[in-house]
Amino acid sequence: MKIIQLVGSSGSGKTTFIIKLIPALKKQGTVAVIKHLGHHTFTCEEGKDTTVFFDAGADISVGMDSQKAVAALRKNTLEDILGMLFHQGIDFAVIEGFKQRTFPKIVIGNLTAENCVLSNPSVDEVLASIDLFENYSP
Repeated sequence: MKIIQLVGSSGSGKTTFIIKLIPALKKQGTVAVIKHLGHHTFTCEEGKDTTVFFDAGADISVGMDSQKAVAALRKNTLEDILGMLFHQGIDFAVIEGFKQRTFPKIVIGNLTAENCVLSNPSVDEVLASIDLFENYSP
Protein backbone atom coordinates (compact mmCIF):
# COMPACT_ATOMS: atom_id res chain seq x y z
CA MET A 1 0.00 0.00 0.00
CA LYS A 2 1.40 3.38 -0.99
CA ILE A 3 1.29 6.12 1.63
CA ILE A 4 0.72 9.56 0.12
CA GLN A 5 0.89 12.16 2.87
CA LEU A 6 -0.16 15.78 2.38
CA VAL A 7 0.65 18.54 4.83
CA GLY A 8 0.12 22.28 4.81
CA SER A 9 -1.25 25.11 6.86
CA SER A 10 -4.96 25.39 7.53
CA GLY A 11 -6.70 26.78 4.45
CA SER A 12 -3.80 25.96 2.11
CA GLY A 13 -5.88 23.73 -0.18
CA LYS A 14 -5.00 20.23 1.07
CA THR A 15 -8.57 18.97 0.99
CA THR A 16 -9.23 20.51 -2.43
CA PHE A 17 -6.10 18.82 -3.77
CA ILE A 18 -7.08 15.45 -2.29
CA ILE A 19 -10.52 15.71 -3.90
CA LYS A 20 -8.75 16.06 -7.27
CA LEU A 21 -6.20 13.32 -6.49
CA ILE A 22 -8.71 10.63 -5.48
CA PRO A 23 -10.25 10.04 -8.96
CA ALA A 24 -6.78 9.86 -10.56
CA LEU A 25 -5.60 7.29 -8.00
CA LYS A 26 -8.87 5.34 -8.36
CA LYS A 27 -7.87 4.61 -11.97
CA GLN A 28 -4.91 2.65 -10.53
CA GLY A 29 -6.49 0.98 -7.50
CA THR A 30 -8.41 1.40 -4.26
CA VAL A 31 -8.06 4.61 -2.26
CA ALA A 32 -8.56 5.42 1.41
CA VAL A 33 -8.15 8.83 3.03
CA ILE A 34 -7.19 9.47 6.63
CA LYS A 35 -7.81 13.00 7.94
CA HIS A 36 -6.01 14.13 11.07
CA LEU A 37 -8.61 16.11 12.96
CA GLY A 38 -5.99 17.86 15.09
CA HIS A 39 -7.66 19.90 17.77
CA HIS A 40 -11.15 19.12 16.47
CA THR A 41 -13.18 16.26 17.88
CA PHE A 42 -15.51 14.22 15.69
CA THR A 43 -18.85 13.84 17.40
CA CYS A 44 -21.12 10.87 16.79
CA GLU A 45 -24.75 11.87 16.58
CA GLU A 46 -26.23 11.88 20.07
CA GLY A 47 -28.91 9.29 20.79
CA LYS A 48 -28.43 7.28 17.59
CA ASP A 49 -28.07 3.53 18.01
CA THR A 50 -24.53 3.38 16.61
CA THR A 51 -23.46 6.05 19.11
CA VAL A 52 -25.24 4.27 21.96
CA PHE A 53 -23.54 0.97 21.06
CA PHE A 54 -20.12 2.67 20.96
CA ASP A 55 -20.79 4.46 24.26
CA ALA A 56 -21.80 1.11 25.78
CA GLY A 57 -18.31 -0.19 25.03
CA ALA A 58 -18.43 -1.77 21.57
CA ASP A 59 -14.95 -1.89 20.04
CA ILE A 60 -16.46 -1.11 16.66
CA SER A 61 -19.94 0.26 15.97
CA VAL A 62 -21.06 0.37 12.33
CA GLY A 63 -24.06 2.08 10.77
CA MET A 64 -25.02 1.02 7.25
CA ASP A 65 -27.39 2.37 4.65
CA SER A 66 -27.90 1.43 1.00
CA GLN A 67 -24.79 3.36 -0.15
CA LYS A 68 -22.19 3.30 2.64
CA ALA A 69 -21.10 2.10 6.05
CA VAL A 70 -19.80 4.42 8.76
CA ALA A 71 -17.77 3.03 11.64
CA ALA A 72 -16.60 4.29 15.01
CA LEU A 73 -13.52 2.38 16.20
CA ARG A 74 -11.82 2.37 19.58
CA LYS A 75 -8.44 1.86 17.93
CA ASN A 76 -7.35 5.34 16.96
CA THR A 77 -3.63 5.35 16.27
CA LEU A 78 -2.39 5.97 12.77
CA GLU A 79 -0.66 2.58 12.86
CA ASP A 80 -3.94 0.85 13.78
CA ILE A 81 -5.78 2.48 10.91
CA LEU A 82 -3.00 1.93 8.36
CA GLY A 83 -2.84 -1.73 9.36
CA MET A 84 -6.58 -2.08 8.95
CA LEU A 85 -6.46 -0.45 5.51
CA PHE A 86 -3.53 -2.64 4.47
CA HIS A 87 -5.40 -5.80 5.47
CA GLN A 88 -8.44 -4.60 3.53
CA GLY A 89 -6.32 -4.52 0.37
CA ILE A 90 -6.24 -0.75 -0.08
CA ASP A 91 -3.72 0.30 -2.73
CA PHE A 92 -3.32 3.99 -1.79
CA ALA A 93 -3.68 5.54 1.67
CA VAL A 94 -3.82 9.32 1.42
CA ILE A 95 -3.05 10.97 4.74
CA GLU A 96 -4.02 14.59 5.36
CA GLY A 97 -2.04 16.02 8.25
CA PHE A 98 0.10 14.24 10.85
CA LYS A 99 2.95 16.68 10.06
CA GLN A 100 5.33 15.07 12.55
CA ARG A 101 5.27 11.68 10.82
CA THR A 102 8.28 10.70 8.73
CA PHE A 103 6.52 9.53 5.56
CA PRO A 104 7.56 11.22 2.30
CA LYS A 105 5.31 14.28 2.06
CA ILE A 106 3.57 16.54 -0.38
CA VAL A 107 3.51 20.09 0.92
CA ILE A 108 0.61 22.28 -0.11
CA GLY A 109 1.15 26.00 0.42
CA ASN A 110 4.32 27.45 1.89
CA LEU A 111 4.79 25.25 4.94
CA THR A 112 8.29 23.95 5.66
CA ALA A 113 8.24 20.21 6.38
CA GLU A 114 10.81 17.47 6.74
CA ASN A 115 10.85 14.72 4.12
CA CYS A 116 9.08 16.87 1.50
CA VAL A 117 9.27 15.13 -1.89
CA LEU A 118 6.85 17.42 -3.78
CA SER A 119 5.75 20.99 -3.17
CA ASN A 120 2.49 22.32 -4.62
CA PRO A 121 2.40 19.68 -7.36
CA SER A 122 -0.24 18.96 -9.94
CA VAL A 123 -2.10 15.65 -9.77
CA ASP A 124 -0.14 14.50 -12.83
CA GLU A 125 3.15 15.29 -11.05
CA VAL A 126 2.07 13.15 -8.09
CA LEU A 127 1.17 10.24 -10.37
CA ALA A 128 4.48 10.56 -12.22
CA SER A 129 6.34 10.55 -8.89
CA ILE A 130 4.42 7.72 -7.23
CA ASP A 131 7.65 5.75 -6.64
CA LEU A 132 8.83 8.49 -4.24
CA PHE A 133 6.16 7.46 -1.75
CA GLU A 134 6.60 4.74 0.83
CA ASN A 135 5.26 1.22 0.40
CA TYR A 136 3.60 0.40 3.72
CA SER A 137 3.40 -3.04 5.21
CA PRO A 138 2.63 -3.58 8.91
